[in-house]
Amino acid sequence: MSKLRVNAFTLSIDGYGAGPDQDLKEPLGVGGEALHNWMFGTRTFRNMSGDDRGTTDTDDGFVARSFENVGAWIMGRNMFGPIRGEWPDESWKGWWGDNPPYHVPVFVLTHHPRNPIVMAGGTTFYFVTDGIHSALEKAKAAADGKDVRLGGGVATVRQYLREKLIDDMHLAISPMLLGSGENLFAGIDMLKLGYRCSEQVATPNATHVIIKRA
Repeated sequence: MSKLRVNAFTLSIDGYGAGPDQDLKEPLGVGGEALHNWMFGTRTFRNMSGDDRGTTDTDDGFVARSFENVGAWIMGRNMFGPIRGEWPDESWKGWWGDNPPYHVPVFVLTHHPRNPIVMAGGTTFYFVTDGIHSALEKAKAAADGKDVRLGGGVATVRQYLREKLIDDMHLAISPMLLGSGENLFAGIDMLKLGYRCSEQVATPNATHVIIKRA
């Protein structure tokens, strides 16, 4: 059965998944990019840009697992780009260039309609204006039995958590403090929602935690 998964989602020690003041120069907010240092040196991550070098350690294993059996993605508009409000035109096609790393249909949550964008490598961005449940229904249909990966950002993951729609989560806790930004768990009682920690693995770069819905 198709699952809704969160994978390789990185948090600071104080619970922030992005820093403040996201813009074109700071796509993950101020200080947010450093959260992902555990990932940048892995072979799986480097392979996405055509580099065959990189580590093949535990961190790399978690990155590799994050792409297994994924048939579609869901992401919030903030993850797709820095533009707010009405789309001024259709020139913005994401942060990732002509060949994004998804290679499957991607459903972008937004309040503002836009035509689908067909990219190289099998990625097509679809823009969903009628809510998280509709996006999940569309993504599962497109995934055709495979899992749906929920990419973020923080606000999007929080919406799906509150509705108990996420089946399991892999969080990478980066050894740094952000102090402010977007906090994943603020005001959310994970125990009451039925989530439990099922696994944890520490590396020099991150502590990997698996959370599953009971």
